[in-house]
Amino acid sequence: MAAISRLKSLVAVALLSAVGFGFAGCGVKGPLEPPPEAKVAGEAKSPDARDPGSNSDAPKKPHESFVLDPLLR
Repeated sequence: MAAISRLKSLVAVALLSAVGFGFAGCGVKGPLEPPPEAKVAGEAKSPDARDPGSNSDAPKKPHESFVLDPLLR
């Protein structure tokens, strides 16, 4: 009985490892692709940008305070 239990555990670990390695292999290797809204010669004009920069029409996003801000700043 111990051998069957050990075999089941080994099979379960092997399947979980295979699934994990399969998910790790997902995606595209290489540089990130720009979003469709991005201009070729400028920055994306996203309203969600914290610091949109000088080349953007988006308003600057206000800072929302959080409990852990003193540790992070």
